[in-house]
Amino acid sequence: MQRTVLALALSALSAHSLADHIEELVVTANHDTRTIDISDELVISADVAQLLKKAPGANVNSNGPLTGIPQYRGMYGGRIATSLDGTQLAPSGPNWMDPPLSYARNGLLQSLEVYRGIAPVSVAQESIGGAIDARTERGDFTASGEFSVDGKIIASAQSVNGGQHLTGALFAANRDHKFNAAAMVESGDDAEFSGGDITPTEYERERYDIGYGFKSGNHSVQVNYGYNDTGDAGTPALPMDIEYIEGDLADLTYRFELPGELEVSAAVFGSDLEHGMTNYHLRQAPASGMLWRRNIADSENRGFKLHSTMYDDQGHWSFGLDGFSANHNSNIDNPNAAMFFVVNFNDAERDVLGAFLERQLELSDTWRTELGLRYNAVSMDADTVDGTPAQMMPPAAALRDAFNNADRDQTDHNVDLVAKAWYEASNTTSWYAGLAQKTRSPSYQERYLWLPLEATAGLADGNTYTGNIELDPEVSRQIEFGMDFSNTRFTLAPRIFYSQVDDYIQGTTSEIAPATMFVQMMNMMNGTTNPAPLQFNNVDAVIYGFDMDWAWQLSDQWSMSGIVNYVRGKRDDIEDELYRIAPANTSIRLNYVNGSWAFGAEGVFYSAQNQVSETNREQETAGYGLLNLSASWQMTSAVELAAGVDNVFDKEYRDHLGGYNRARNPDIGMRERIPGYGTNVFARVSYSF
Repeated sequence: MQRTVLALALSALSAHSLADHIEELVVTANHDTRTIDISDELVISADVAQLLKKAPGANVNSNGPLTGIPQYRGMYGGRIATSLDGTQLAPSGPNWMDPPLSYARNGLLQSLEVYRGIAPVSVAQESIGGAIDARTERGDFTASGEFSVDGKIIASAQSVNGGQHLTGALFAANRDHKFNAAAMVESGDDAEFSGGDITPTEYERERYDIGYGFKSGNHSVQVNYGYNDTGDAGTPALPMDIEYIEGDLADLTYRFELPGELEVSAAVFGSDLEHGMTNYHLRQAPASGMLWRRNIADSENRGFKLHSTMYDDQGHWSFGLDGFSANHNSNIDNPNAAMFFVVNFNDAERDVLGAFLERQLELSDTWRTELGLRYNAVSMDADTVDGTPAQMMPPAAALRDAFNNADRDQTDHNVDLVAKAWYEASNTTSWYAGLAQKTRSPSYQERYLWLPLEATAGLADGNTYTGNIELDPEVSRQIEFGMDFSNTRFTLAPRIFYSQVDDYIQGTTSEIAPATMFVQMMNMMNGTTNPAPLQFNNVDAVIYGFDMDWAWQLSDQWSMSGIVNYVRGKRDDIEDELYRIAPANTSIRLNYVNGSWAFGAEGVFYSAQNQVSETNREQETAGYGLLNLSASWQMTSAVELAAGVDNVFDKEYRDHLGGYNRARNPDIGMRERIPGYGTNVFARVSYSF
C-alpha cells in the first residue's frame, strides 16, 4: 500500500467548505500523519502554530502573537523536530521569540503535516517529541512547452487587534522551468479581551520569497531564497519584546525520480538570522534606568540531506545521511550605561551528523510494518564568557571562571530505534502498535547558560536558570496502540501512548552556591523578589495519554468532526508534575455546505488544569468553553469571500499554555495568567488568476 487516505474531512468539506482546514489521516509510504490543508483557512493567523490545535495530540505554547511554540503529547520546543519544506533552522535568540514554525509563510502555506505519534527515523534527526513539516506553495511544472502564468492575492482583517494581512504570489511554469515570487505584509495592534487590552501584543512583519525550478527527464533542481523582516512585536509572557528579527533563508534541492524503483534527493540549506530585543521599547520600562536591558543575538544555520529510497515488490528501503550545524551569539547591554555588558552565549555551537536506515515492508495483504535505525553524533562547544556582573560581584566571577575553565567540548552518541506494525482486520478497521527509543541531546541554553537568567528557549516560567555542561542526553522509550475505523459515513482514529523518559532535562533547585548568592544580591540591589535559581539537570519522567480525531457525514450537506486530547506528564523521581502540560480538551465542529455557500459552528472545550509543577511555580487554571462561527461564499471561480466570529460570547478565559504576564499593564497583574483573546470578527477575500 503506497498511499491510503482515510478521509477525516468527508465530501462535505469540499473546495468551497467553510472549514478552517481539511484534516486527513494520510498513510504515505506507511507514514501515519495528520495533514492540515490550508487551502480553506478563512482567517490568516499571524501565528501559524495555532493551526496545530486542529491535529490530535498537538497544541501551542503561546508567548506572543508571533511566538507560538509547538507542543505535542506533552513535549514542546526543541523536542519536536520542525522543518520548513524539509529544511531546518534554529531560532535567532535564546528565548525562542522566533520558533522555527514562525518562518512558515502565511498566505502561501500549503499544508502543515504532523507525524502522528512515533516519527519515522527518516523524517528528522531528533524527534523525541514528534515531527512537523510546513509545506509552502511553490508552483508546479506543466505538461506543455508553453509558459502558463497564474497567481493569487489574499487579504484578511480581524477586529480583536486591528490585524491586517496581505499576500501576493505569482507563478510561471512550463514542463522544464518554473518560477515563483511572493510577498507578504502583516501587522496588528494590542489584542483585546473582555477586561481590557493585552499589552504588548502588537506586531509587524514582512516576508519576500523567490524561487526557480528546472526539470529534465527524471532530474529536477529547485532553489529558493527568502528574506524575513519582523519589526516591533510583543511577547508579554517573556521578559523582553522583539525589536527586530531579520534574516536570509536559502535552500537548494536536487531530485532524481524513477517511479516505482528509485528516488534520490540531495539538499543544502542555511539561514543567517539577527535579532534585537528589549525590556523598554514596547512595554513600560523599568523605573530605574540601570535595569534597562537590550539583547542582541544571532544564529547561523547550515545543513544538508542526502536521502535515497529503493522500491521492491514488498515495500522499500530508505537510507541517508544528514547534518545540521547552528552557531549562536547573545550579548546583553544597557543603553543607559555604556560600561554594562554580559556575554550571554559566545559562539555556542551545536552540530548534529546523522545516518539512518528504514524498511517499509508489506508482509501480507493484512500486515505491514516499519523498522528504523538512526545514529546521531551531537557535538557541542562554546567560547569563554564575561560580563560586568562578573567583574564586580564575586559570585558572578565564580560562575564565569568555573564556566571558562570547564571542558565545554561535549559529544553525545545517540541511537534511535523504531518498530511499528499495522493489521488490516477488515475493509473498515485496522489496528496499530508502535515501539521506539528516541533520544535528544541538550540545547545550547541547557548546557551553556552560565549566569542565572531567563534565556530558556521560551519556557516562560519566570525562573532564572543556569546550564549544566555535563548533562546526559534524554532517552525516551515509547509505546503506543491505536485503531483506525472508516466507512462511507464515519471515521474514528484513537491512540493511547506511554513514554518513559530517562535523563529528562528539567530545571531543579540549584545547588550551586554562587548562583544562589548572585540572585540574592541582585534582589537586594534592585528591590526584586526573584526566587532561588534553578539549574538544568537530568531527572526521570513519564508521559502518557490518549488522543483521537473523528468525523461523521450526517447527510449530503451536514457533517460533524472533532478531536479529543488527554496527556499527563509526571516526574518519576519525585512527586511533581511536568511543566506546561496542556489540560484535557476537545473540539466539535458542525458543518453545512450547499453549493458555493458554507457555514459552520465550532465548540472548543478545555478542562481545568490542576496537575501543575511545583518546581516551576506553575499556577492552576480553570476550564472554559468557546463558540466560533464562520461562513464562506465562492462568489466566482476566482473570488472567494469568508467571514466569521471567534469567541462569540466574549468569554474571559485563561489558556494554560498562554504563559504569565511579564509586562506592567493596568488590566492584567504581573505574573497573572495572560487572558485569551476576546470576540474577534474577521473577514477574508482571496482572488486567484
